[in-house]
Amino acid sequence: MSITLTDLRKSFSGKPAVNGIDIDIAPGEFFAIVGASGCGKSTLLRLIAGLEVADAGEIALGGKQVSGPGLHLPSEARGVGFVFQSYALWPHLDVRGNVAFPLEAAGLRAVEAARRAERHLTTVALEHYASRKPAELSGGQRQRVALARCLAQDAGIILMDEPLANLDPHLRATMEEELVAFHRAAAATTVYITHDQREAMAVADRMAVMAAGRFLQVGAPDEVYARPASAEVARFIGEGVVHPVTVTDGVVSLAGQPVPVQGEGGADGPRLALFRPKDLVVTAHGEGGALTGRVTAVLYRGGYWEAKLAVDGLTEPFLLHLPRRAQVGDELALCVSDGWLLPE
Repeated sequence: MSITLTDLRKSFSGKPAVNGIDIDIAPGEFFAIVGASGCGKSTLLRLIAGLEVADAGEIALGGKQVSGPGLHLPSEARGVGFVFQSYALWPHLDVRGNVAFPLEAAGLRAVEAARRAERHLTTVALEHYASRKPAELSGGQRQRVALARCLAQDAGIILMDEPLANLDPHLRATMEEELVAFHRAAAATTVYITHDQREAMAVADRMAVMAAGRFLQVGAPDEVYARPASAEVARFIGEGVVHPVTVTDGVVSLAGQPVPVQGEGGADGPRLALFRPKDLVVTAHGEGGALTGRVTAVLYRGGYWEAKLAVDGLTEPFLLHLPRRAQVGDELALCVSDGWLLPE
């Protein structure tokens, strides 16, 4: 089922939480929304689900309008499955009962509901845990029960509200693979929200970066990472720093040194450019075009040392990935091998 949002708006106490969202999400697409806490992600998801009433704008699911001026179709009539951060499992029911519950609530006989529940538990590899209670399961297993319950509802649209937030980092990486496999099995349109950009880029076909109730940029994860549309997106997605540069006759200069960058040159004058650790190479002092700075901080990140290098004339230090440890106060020279000139 497709999802179409048109100038969607929702405010609380006069403060916009969703502030004019327009988007078309294709049937079967895995669409992730990433942004800091309080940017409006959860409110947007609840509007699509019918758990909140929009102030303005329209929502269409599968081509059918479910929200608009004078119209608000209730959640149970929208054909939408919702996976909550807390998983929202019934503690007194076993795993089979939790998955069968929405089927029985829809009028299916208990025997048939249990049979279908078993089939969906097999899909998420939990058929051997059918008689256990949620309290007897790990976080990842509870997550899969919630996913199986969505499958049992035959929902054409599945909405996920930070479903991995309560899992430890190792399990989160495993569950990312399982979510992608689940999406393929369900063949449903999935809208997935998270504050973890790495997580969003791992699972999504397309992603949106959200701030202050608006989408700042929408695109494939590799596109948003490599070609951010604004300084705000550049600072949020991935590692790197945004520095002021000067464009003169097509040549881009950083702290007085010409540097290679990608992106449209545009008119001469001051611009902003993004430089990621992969774009920076530590070199010998005196190398032509090198920038010299002092190390201000060093952290070990497992396999490499992350260092900050302050360069005279720049207000923000570069972020470097070093194969060997540097000491705070060390003087290093670096060459810029690439960068991204942000659109004007």
